[in-house]
Parts: sequence; C-alpha cells; structure tokens
Amino acid sequence: MAKVAFLGLGVMGYPMAGHLAKAGHEVTVYNRTREKADRWAEAHGGKAADTPAKAAEGAEFVFACVGNDDDLRAICTGPDGALAGMSRGGIFVDHTTVSAEVTRELHAKAAEDGIEFIDAPVSGGQAGAENGALVVMCGGDQATFDKAEPIIGAYARACRRLGQSGAGQLTKMVNQICIAGLVQGLSEGLHFAQKAGLDAEAVVDVIAGGAAGSWQMQNRYKTMLADEFEHGFAIDWMRKDLGICLSEADNNGASLPGTALIDQYYKDVQNMGGGRWDTSALIRRLRKLDG
Repeated sequence: MAKVAFLGLGVMGYPMAGHLAKAGHEVTVYNRTREKADRWAEAHGGKAADTPAKAAEGAEFVFACVGNDDDLRAICTGPDGALAGMSRGGIFVDHTTVSAEVTRELHAKAAEDGIEFIDAPVSGGQAGAENGALVVMCGGDQATFDKAEPIIGAYARACRRLGQSGAGQLTKMVNQICIAGLVQGLSEGLHFAQKAGLDAEAVVDVIAGGAAGSWQMQNRYKTMLADEFEHGFAIDWMRKDLGICLSEADNNGASLPGTALIDQYYKDVQNMGGGRWDTSALIRRLRKLDG
C-alpha cells in the first residue's frame, strides 16, 4: 500500500480517489473547494489538505484530475503547487485531458526536481470512474509507468503505456475524435429512423449487434430517443477536448475536416443553452433544424 495524494474531486476525481482509499492506500486529497475535500475525507477515512503542496508532502504518488491546461499548471507549479511539495523520486500521474504541450512542459519541470511524470488521461466517463472501470492511456518512461500501473489499477479496467511523454494525451485526442464522429452518426441515424416512422428502439436492437454497433449506441440511444441529456459528459468539456485535437492537428499537419465540422455543431448546441448537456444532445440540433 502507498501514501498517495489526489488533486481535484470533480465527478471523475471524487470516485477515483475513493477507489484508492478502498484499495487500502493512505490518501490525502485537495480540492479548490475545501468543503468538498472535507466531505470526501469524512466519507472515505482519508485526509484533506489546504494546498496541492501540502497534499503532496511525503506522497509516493500524486494523482490529478482537474479541468484544463491552466488548472493543471495552477495545481502543479508555484510555492503551493504539488511539485513544490513532492520529494525526489515521487511520481505525478495526470488524469486531466490537456494538451500534449503542457504535458511535456510539466514533465520537463518535474524532471528538474527529480520527480517522475506520467500523462494518463482516461475514458469511460463518470460511470467508469464510479465503477472502477476506466480505460487509462499513458505516456512517459516505461520504468515510471511500471511503478504507477498497479496503483492506477484501483479504478481502471485497462491501463496501457503508448509511448513517451505526451503519448497518452495524443491517444486521448484520437479517442475524442472518434467519439465525435460516432455521436454525430448515431444522432443522424436515430433522427432519420424517427422521421421515417420506424420503431427506433427496434432498429437499434437489430443493428447494434452488427457493424454499426458502438458503446455510444448501446449506452445513449434510449436517452437520445427520450430527449434526455441531463447526464454524462458535458458538451462544454467535449468542445474543450476537440479544441485540443484541432490545435494539435495544426501542429502535426493532420486534416480533421469532420472533427472541425462537428465541433461547430456542438457550438450550435451550446448556443441553444446546452453546454452542460451530454454530448449525445447533438440530436437536438437536428430536431431543431427539421422543426
């Protein structure tokens, strides 16, 4: 069992930190809103700290799951940042979906202080975090990954190293690019089925076991047909992720015409007031267009 810190107790981080405590690790948490950290500590028998640096003191592993590049820099750097509180040989594991650029920047900064760094974005959503069934995509040194993987296993059903620093974030970009296309295709398919007068549930029952089947189809078609979107992965966050993808594509020369178009479709849904709706709310845009 290890002494660990977890920084960021949002819909993902809160249950992830809970799984670490359940696995027997000694967990200290930090959250920007202290009340939430205290609530977690009371529920799981861990400790809460006032700053990332305090949470990281003496920790063998420091995990983070925050919002974006700026949030990650804020909890890592400066006198109250986690890197200031960590000891040489400690391992920082970042589960935030951020740019590969900030990952490499913080990896280099950590290395200056003798701290190891793994970028480890996740897929599986809130349900995956709560059920301890996330897929974790990692970048960093092999030896560092080998030390971190057993601890990550507390909340992961799969964890794999894809290459050196930044490779985990690049893989998460691939994940988000694919999801965007799947959700738009599913939205159009279900919308077409309803317009055609078909029993859309029966249609999905038939096609889900074939080549058109996907996680999105299995887990989102019922709420899409019911026009229910107050759950899941928010469109605001998806647009943040797609922005990262499109920016990286500008750097590496990859053409992402479909992704760029769907990002604009998500902007349309935001303008409908749906920034906090699940990503599957793309179908609402089609319903609005067709009246």
